[in-house]
Amino acid sequence: MLTKGLNPSDVAAKVGKDVKTVERWITDGRLPHRKNRLALAALLGEDEPYLWPDGLSDTQRRTVADSEVLGIYPQRSLVPGDLWAGLFSKAGHDVGILVHAGGFLAESAPVQRALRERAEEGVRVRLLLGDPESPEVQRRGTEEGLGEGVAFKVRNALALFRPLLAVDGVELRFHRSTLHNSLFIADDEMLVNTQIYGVSAPLAPVLHLRKVAGAELVSTYQRSFEQVWSEARDSEE
Repeated sequence: MLTKGLNPSDVAAKVGKDVKTVERWITDGRLPHRKNRLALAALLGEDEPYLWPDGLSDTQRRTVADSEVLGIYPQRSLVPGDLWAGLFSKAGHDVGILVHAGGFLAESAPVQRALRERAEEGVRVRLLLGDPESPEVQRRGTEEGLGEGVAFKVRNALALFRPLLAVDGVELRFHRSTLHNSLFIADDEMLVNTQIYGVSAPLAPVLHLRKVAGAELVSTYQRSFEQVWSEARDSEE
C-alpha cells in the first residue's frame, strides 16, 4: 500500500469496505473474503498468493494454475506460425524476449514488423540474447552437439535484430544466465519454450500461458525474466 501511495481510507473507498475492516486486515492479520482479496490484489498490482500465502488451499492453487494454461505444444516447431507475431501484436505495455539466440524470430518478417509497430506505439520491447562469448552459451552448444553453432546463431540473430535497435523503446542486453526456459512475453500472456538437456529448442515443448487472478504460474516466469534482465549486460557496452 505504501509503495502505491495508498492508506487504509483509500483502500476502503476503492473496495467498498469500512476503513476499520481494512485496518484489521493489516494489523490483526485478518483474512479478507476471496472477493475482497482479488479486488485488493488488482488494486495493488500484486498476486493474491503473494499477499496472502495461506489464502488458498493446495487444491485451489492447482486449479487456478491449470486455468493459466491455454495450450501445450509437444515441439516448438508445432506452434502455429502466426501465433508468434500475433502474441507480440497484442501487447499494450511490455514485450520481453529471453533466448539464447532466437534466430527463428529474427528471421520472421511478421515478428520484426510486430515488434517495430509495438515500439513505435510506445510499448517497451526488451530483447535478452545469450552473450556469445559466455561459457553458458558455449556449454549450450556442446549440450546440443552444435559446438560453436549456438554462439554463431546469437551473432546472426543480433545482425538481424540490429535495425530494430534504432527504434525508440527497443532495448537489447546480453545475459550469461543458465537458461532453463526461453520466454516470449506480451504483457500477461506468454509462450514458454522449455529447455531439455541434449535437445535443441525447436524440438522441445512450448507452454502457452495467460495470467489469471489468484494464480502464480505466469508471475513466476515474469519474475525470472526481470531477474535475468537486471543482471544482463547492456548491448551498448
